[in-house]
Amino acid sequence: MSGALPEKVCSGFSSGNATNKKVDVVTFGCRLNATESEAIKARAAEAQLRDAVVVNTCAVTAEAVRQSRQAIRRIRRERPDARILVTGCAAQIEPDTYAAMAEVDAVIGNADKRKAETWAAFGQGALPRLAVNDIMRVRETAPQFLDHFEDHTRAFLAVQTGCDHRCTFCVIPYGRGPSRSVGLGAVVEEARRLAARGFAEIVLTGVDLTSYGGDLPANPTLGTLARKLLTLVPGLKRLRLSSIDSIEADETLLRLIGEEERLMPHFHLSAQSGDDLILKRMKRRHTRADTLAFVARVRAARPDAVFGADLIAGFPTETDAMFENTLRLVDEAGFSFLHVFPFSPRPGTPAARMPPVPGAVIKERAARLRAAGAAAKARHLQALVGRHSELLMERGGIGRMPCFTPARFVAPSAQPGTFIRVRLTGVAGDTLIAEAA
Repeated sequence: MSGALPEKVCSGFSSGNATNKKVDVVTFGCRLNATESEAIKARAAEAQLRDAVVVNTCAVTAEAVRQSRQAIRRIRRERPDARILVTGCAAQIEPDTYAAMAEVDAVIGNADKRKAETWAAFGQGALPRLAVNDIMRVRETAPQFLDHFEDHTRAFLAVQTGCDHRCTFCVIPYGRGPSRSVGLGAVVEEARRLAARGFAEIVLTGVDLTSYGGDLPANPTLGTLARKLLTLVPGLKRLRLSSIDSIEADETLLRLIGEEERLMPHFHLSAQSGDDLILKRMKRRHTRADTLAFVARVRAARPDAVFGADLIAGFPTETDAMFENTLRLVDEAGFSFLHVFPFSPRPGTPAARMPPVPGAVIKERAARLRAAGAAAKARHLQALVGRHSELLMERGGIGRMPCFTPARFVAPSAQPGTFIRVRLTGVAGDTLIAEAA
C-alpha cells in the first residue's frame, strides 16, 4: 500500500478515563484509515452509541498487528465497561484472531465500517460478533463522505480504495479488495461543499491513489480529477495528493504540476527500494531509474517540489550492495522525508517464503536509513531558513508550508485555517521558526 504510516494515529481516545461515555476511535496506519475513522465517529454519533471504543487496525506490518492487539488489551484494562469493536485491514484479513480475544465485543469488516446501518445494528444489539464479508467481491464505488473533520484545518477526501496490484510483500489488497474509484462528479461536488465550509486545503487519499479512474467509465485519470477540481472549484485554495506510485502518474497530472500553483509541491512516493533486482522481487512496476526520472521531471517543472518516500529495509535476499543502492537513492533522488519500514513477513505473501535477512541486519539497515532520512530532513529545513512562505495555520501555533513542512508562528492572527505570510528564521528540532514577513 502506498503511504502507509508506521506510527499509530489516535483519534478521540482518552487513556485512563474510566468515566468516558462517548465513542472513541483508536487508529493505526495510513491516512485513508485516519479519514475513515472520522466517518466511523460520525456514524457512531448518528446511531447514538455510548461508552464504546473502536480500534481501526492496520495490517501493513506484523508490528502494526501486534500493536493493535496490545492496545485492545490496554483499553480493556482502562475501560472495563466499554464495548470494544475492532475493524480495519488487520480485522478484515485476520478476523478470527480478533474475535478470539476475550476483550473484543465485535469485529467489523472494511466493507461495512463506514455504513450507518452497521453502527445502528450494533447499537440495537443486532450486529453479530463477527461481521466480516468477502471484500474481494465488493464493487461498490458510492462515495461515503464526511460531515466534519475534528481538529483539522484541512479536509481529507477519499476518492479511491482497494488495489489490483500484488506486490510480494503486501497483504493490503486482501484487506481492501479490488480498486474502486468514486465518480468525478461526486468528488467535485464534495470538494465544492468542503470549500464552501471553509476548508482551505483538500487532500486526496486512496489505497492506490494513482490508479484512480481505471474502473470508471471513460477511465479518467488522477490528473483528470485534479484538473477538474482546480477548474470547477475556484474556492479551493490548496489541493494536495497523499502517497502516489510515480510510475502510474499520468501526463495530465505531470503537466498540471508545472501549471497550477494550487496543486501543492509535496509528493510522497511509494519507492520501497533503490535496487532493481529487489524491486523486481517485490513485483514493483518501476525501476530505480524510473524514480530518479520522475523526481527530475517534476523538479524541472516545479523547482520548489519536495519529495518523501516509503522505503523497506531488509527485504528478503537483500545483500549489503543492494541495500547501499537504496541508501544512495535517498541522496540521489533528494528525498526530504522518509517512512522507513523494517521488513516484516506477512503470512501468505510470496515474500514470506523468500530467504530472509537476519533480524539484526534488518534492524541495523533500518537504523541507517532513518539516520539518512533525519540528515536529509535537517538539510531540507536548513535550506529554507531565510526564505519567505505562506503558512496554513493549524492548532498550537503550527502552520504548514505548501511543501507540507511545519513552521511555528505564534501570534494572535495565527488562527487555525488562516493563511499567514512569514519569513523563516531558524530551526527547532523538526520544525522551522517563523516571523511575520
